[in-house]
Amino acid sequence: MMEILCCPVCKGDLVLDVTAEDEQEVLRGRLRCGTCAVDFPIEDGIPNLLPPGAGT
Repeated sequence: MMEILCCPVCKGDLVLDVTAEDEQEVLRGRLRCGTCAVDFPIEDGIPNLLPPGAGT
């Protein structure tokens, strides 16, 4: 799936940083944009790809 994901802010490539995983999926971590340095958290296996400030 990493091949098709891109940063929703600038369309840059995302880098996966895993802090917890099981045999099948990433449970916690972050997706970080290598271009604009925005972080997108992953909690309970679900990435939050909303741009900063979009959820407020």
